[in-house]
Amino acid sequence: MSTPTLNSATADRSAGTEAGVNPPRIAMPRHYLMCRPEHFTVAYRINPWMDPAVPTDTSLAVRQWQTLYDTYRELGHEVQLIDQIDGLPDMVYTANGGFVIGNVAYGAKFTHPQRQPEGPAFMDWFRANGYDVVEPQNVNEGEGDFLLVGSRILAGTGFRSATDSHREIGELFDREVVSLTLVNPNFYHLDTAISVLDPLTDDAGANIAYLPSAFDADSRATLERLYPEAIIVSEQDGSVLGLNSISDGYNVVIAARAKGFEQQLRDRGYNPIGVDLSELLLGGGGVKCCTLELRR
Repeated sequence: MSTPTLNSATADRSAGTEAGVNPPRIAMPRHYLMCRPEHFTVAYRINPWMDPAVPTDTSLAVRQWQTLYDTYRELGHEVQLIDQIDGLPDMVYTANGGFVIGNVAYGAKFTHPQRQPEGPAFMDWFRANGYDVVEPQNVNEGEGDFLLVGSRILAGTGFRSATDSHREIGELFDREVVSLTLVNPNFYHLDTAISVLDPLTDDAGANIAYLPSAFDADSRATLERLYPEAIIVSEQDGSVLGLNSISDGYNVVIAARAKGFEQQLRDRGYNPIGVDLSELLLGGGGVKCCTLELRR
């Protein structure tokens, strides 16, 4: 794993990047919810990454997860934990458990029966920790399909979250919602195909990285219009869920194997930090899937 570097002021651009090309990158402390994968396994198949015939190593999953947790703490971020419930192995992918802005938690309503008990479990945690919980009327899988970019919410559909949930979340938070349609089942959640790189800047300065082939033609055109300076990642980096990443505005925690994306980030003045979550990838999740942002 690359050595994490936190800079609370303007970050130095990486060597080899021409001065003046990139705006300053500023790391800001964040607040996350995670779940230690003490009961991780792959016992069913609800996405193309999962194969119950392939053995899983729970102890390895825990060790890899711990590296991700420790990385966030070393970068100065606050991390809270929700206990994993035996029989719900996918609870480790906390990003799917809801969507939080301003102490309001919009709950998840999962598509597949195997994950449906997670919705109430996450909403119970939000209530117990002082959040105002809104129970969803429509199927949605939280930050898996809702990404906050500046003031705008990018919302995915096609495999998991229903389009009606986009209207519901827009009305709840009184924000612009941009619907995007996913067409490749390997990228079944929006956070597998888009990485939010500058989450706290205004809409003009916010930027993303994405994999064009994950989207239909209309969605690709929308992304090109809204984010003309976006990083376009390769199919190779997309195939290891390289885009399933977390950024604090400067430090970007990514899949260790996404080497092309790592260099693209360096070229733009970010500090990429590679973490190996290969065991959790067997369940179809990476860095972002294991991380739900708690925005107070």
